[in-house]
Amino acid sequence: MLHDFTLYIALVMLILLLVMLAHKIRTAYPVVLVLGGLAISLIPGMPVIHINPELIFVIFLPPLLYEAAWYTSWKEFWRWRRVIGSFAFLIVIATSLVVALVASHLIPGFTLALGFLLGGIVSPPDAVSATAILKHVKVPKRMSSILEGESLLNDASSLIVFRFAFIAVDTGRFVFHEAALSFVWVIAGGILTGLAVGCVFYFLHRKLPTDANTDVVMSLATPYVMYIAAESIHVSGVLAVVSGGLFLSAKSHLFLSHRSRLRGANVWAAFGFVLNGLVFMLIGLELPVIVAGLGDVSLRQAIGYGVLITVVLMVARVLSTLGASAFTVFISRYITTADSRPGWKAPLVFGWAGMRGVVSLAAALSIPVYVTSGAAFPQRNLILFITFVVILLTLVVQGLTLPLVIRWLQLDDPDHFLPEAEQNRIIRQKLSDRSLAWLREHHSDALGSNTALQQLAAKWEQETVPDESEWMQDGYRAVYLQLLAQQRAWLREWNKEVSTDEEVIRKYQLLLDVEEEKMRLRFE
Repeated sequence: MLHDFTLYIALVMLILLLVMLAHKIRTAYPVVLVLGGLAISLIPGMPVIHINPELIFVIFLPPLLYEAAWYTSWKEFWRWRRVIGSFAFLIVIATSLVVALVASHLIPGFTLALGFLLGGIVSPPDAVSATAILKHVKVPKRMSSILEGESLLNDASSLIVFRFAFIAVDTGRFVFHEAALSFVWVIAGGILTGLAVGCVFYFLHRKLPTDANTDVVMSLATPYVMYIAAESIHVSGVLAVVSGGLFLSAKSHLFLSHRSRLRGANVWAAFGFVLNGLVFMLIGLELPVIVAGLGDVSLRQAIGYGVLITVVLMVARVLSTLGASAFTVFISRYITTADSRPGWKAPLVFGWAGMRGVVSLAAALSIPVYVTSGAAFPQRNLILFITFVVILLTLVVQGLTLPLVIRWLQLDDPDHFLPEAEQNRIIRQKLSDRSLAWLREHHSDALGSNTALQQLAAKWEQETVPDESEWMQDGYRAVYLQLLAQQRAWLREWNKEVSTDEEVIRKYQLLLDVEEEKMRLRFE
């Protein structure tokens, strides 16, 4: 137990170093972590790490999905619902079908059911990789919104395909009408379970005397309860977490205080970072275990099959996204679509943003060693190896070239959003105008006699004057940041005095941190 704990602490420290390296070379950190884990696994004497699939599905997946759902814009999600739905369900199912046909015809020993099983495993792209890569390049807002929305649903659709294919392999039978009814129940039941659990936690937050700490701890427990509750009644735990997360996020202003939101955002950012880092590092470290289990299949043959399926996935996704664009142009003649002329550039980027990751590995690892009859599960080790090759190649090839593809295409933003700095100025202007008008309308008497309110009104009135020049903004910002640094130094000096309460010093250090964050958000 202590040995395992020490190993994971060492992995966390190694992850931090590799992430800093990724920032240094301006590369998405999932790519660096997978390659780093792969390199470490090849060092002689390194302990062999066996990944328990339940560790991925139960411990890692629920909070990662919940965090993604919490920070997803419902407005953008609903605006692009048709595109997101086609990517997350139709393209995933179509990709699984293509993989099933290719595998059953070109890989010895693969039946159509095993091909569908492999297709369900490798069909869903990994959102974390795409999001990390898109941070280094400028893309239209709609593109990041669609990729985020797709990531919330494609895991569920792929795992549903995987579940039915597994039943077909395990039992040797597949009844379409039974599968169709079960498919509907898995989806609807997962959504309803997530909403039901979300309502329970909403009630607890509203009715119980919680503080920031209890709110944060409850938020950490929420996705696990949603996922376990859904899986216990054999419906989609992924959809339960996604639907419940979207519901609670939309209602968060009603049951979370500003302190709970601020503290929760910091906790979740760190928690999600560690979970993602561990998952991608473990993917690389798992290679020796996977290679050792190949058995009669040579390493060269296994690599060839992995490359074949990877190429099929890349081509199938690009053709699917381009086909979805053409279908949108056709269907827009009859129904209203968010974008009736998507063109070919954005769909090509969507198609190339098809890196695979944690869900694919967890699904492959969850295949049992034996079927229900007691026989060995057919092609299990080869499926594991092919999945690893797909994850590695898509992360490295597509992950490293996606920024180049985006720069080459020179995407225009069809929504024509104002620059972020200009949007900030407009929002501040509107807030100042509305606040000043409200104060004068509702508290005119207090405004005439209260000095503090007069100072507040004067501050808002100053917001209405034209912005200073860039030189004045930069000069003010630099001086003010220097002043904050000096104030921190004074606090550290005063903290050495015996008569000073350290808790008071820490409070003012936090206030300075908040003040600096406000300054950076305003001018950056």
